[in-house]
Amino acid sequence: MFARHRAVILKLCSALLVFGAWEIAGRIPVSFAFPTFIESLAAFWALIVDGTMFTAYVETLRPLVVGVLISAFLGIGIGLWTGLSRAFDWLVSPIFVVMQTAPLAALIPLLVMVYGIGLTSKVFVVCIMAMPVIVLNTAGAVRNTPAALIEMGNAFLGTRRDIILKIILPSASPIIFAGLRLGVSAGFIGAILAELKITPTGVGDIISYSRSIADYPSMYAAIASIIVLAVLFLNLLERLEGFLFMGTRKTLVSD
Repeated sequence: MFARHRAVILKLCSALLVFGAWEIAGRIPVSFAFPTFIESLAAFWALIVDGTMFTAYVETLRPLVVGVLISAFLGIGIGLWTGLSRAFDWLVSPIFVVMQTAPLAALIPLLVMVYGIGLTSKVFVVCIMAMPVIVLNTAGAVRNTPAALIEMGNAFLGTRRDIILKIILPSASPIIFAGLRLGVSAGFIGAILAELKITPTGVGDIISYSRSIADYPSMYAAIASIIVLAVLFLNLLERLEGFLFMGTRKTLVSD
């Protein structure tokens, strides 16, 4: 019984440990601005009952979903091209390395000057956070495709297209998916950062407003909600990855 549900039980134990530590730290208290877990949970329920949380997430998810979709399609496409072409790799890779290491907060005022304070700027922030991770992971996965597999494809007179679609992509797909998960996680950070730095809308508005009126339980409830949503979404991607590449993993084990 335990062996079958071991992963779920360990995750629940981990969550109970975190929430228990949160409750203890709030009761000590470590700070007057640090509420207990129960107080934050009550504030979260109040935000759901009055509809504030749902309205906020409609605003937050718009730039997040658009930015993640753009980052996924463009990121995987650019990453494939980067991994397949050494010249394109030399041209493009430094740009995404700089994007990944550059302080995003310093770039937000430039985006606001060019694109204003609307949806476009927030989508750009999500893309700047998510796309470099996806591009660099995809390029690395393509470059590290086992040479023996490519030689086998050439030996069987496979065309360039056949080798890419039937050898390189299946081999690189698990790492591409890992990069996609990291990119989605970075996209969540970008979406909230955009709401805090550009215009206070969505969950960022709840955080900013609750902090301004010292309603710390609501502030922590909003912060925790975006973390929980990100974890759930990443677990969904992980399950999708396991479903898509189950056959590949079994083949590798049998080999």
